[in-house]
Amino acid sequence: MPANATRKAKPRGLLDGARVYLSGPMDFVASREDEMKNGWRNRIGEFLRDMGCVVFDPWQKPEVRGLMEYGREGTDTARIRERWTFEDNAAGAKRRAGITGKFWETLHIDLRMVDTTDFTIAYCPTNIYSVGTPHEIALCRQQRKPVLFVSPPVEFPALDALRVHLANDATGKQLLDELERQVPIKANPAGVPSLWYMPLVGGESFFDGFGFDHGRRKFKWSKGPLDEREQRHKPARPLLPFLSSLAHELPKKWDNKLNRYVRNDDWLLWKLHREEQGAEIAGPHEA
Repeated sequence: MPANATRKAKPRGLLDGARVYLSGPMDFVASREDEMKNGWRNRIGEFLRDMGCVVFDPWQKPEVRGLMEYGREGTDTARIRERWTFEDNAAGAKRRAGITGKFWETLHIDLRMVDTTDFTIAYCPTNIYSVGTPHEIALCRQQRKPVLFVSPPVEFPALDALRVHLANDATGKQLLDELERQVPIKANPAGVPSLWYMPLVGGESFFDGFGFDHGRRKFKWSKGPLDEREQRHKPARPLLPFLSSLAHELPKKWDNKLNRYVRNDDWLLWKLHREEQGAEIAGPHEA
């Protein structure tokens, strides 16, 4: 390239510089180690960073000035629950205070990341228990910030196969039925989210899958466990194509009174220009 030639700048989309938090179960997933190394956040984070986003991933919390390792989580963080006790005396109170005080750092920094971001992506399978994720979603919506909510189909192929295997075993079938009641195990093949989430998040912010095929060629994602569900049930409304379109046009929402799509003013994406004296707000992005 000649010395006086200028490199063509990458086009700036609406999501350039946007800050995104990735919310979803971490505690009661099948394997914290696998979720941290190979979970959905790794792919979605890569996809968003390529669009110019700043990604807040609770597995990879940002460093806090002056507070080393503040709120950091790892594969063994959940083991702190093993120290929990309901013992009703000073020793029990001391132990409980030590656990709650330590995990307060994690709660604090995760909620601060939600507070800092422009919008949140939440992955919420209906079969995984989670408390932090609903808290983060509620905080985001209290601030009128968008939550892009992924609620995938939930099925249990191994359970179905086991039921067939026990077809001639009356005792085994009875135990399996009791196990389903105790857990409980509830399939959700359509991926329908909780009725409480529907008005909280808003109808146009729900997705039934990520749509990893949309980025597979560019990011060289090899097929694995993350893709098995989407191979069985191709998402009708995948997230990744929506994010790609969001880079060029702000989404709208449906107005029941007007019976048509209208502007969605939850989407406030700042245009920031960094100057010598700090970041200057130049104005909101225009679609």
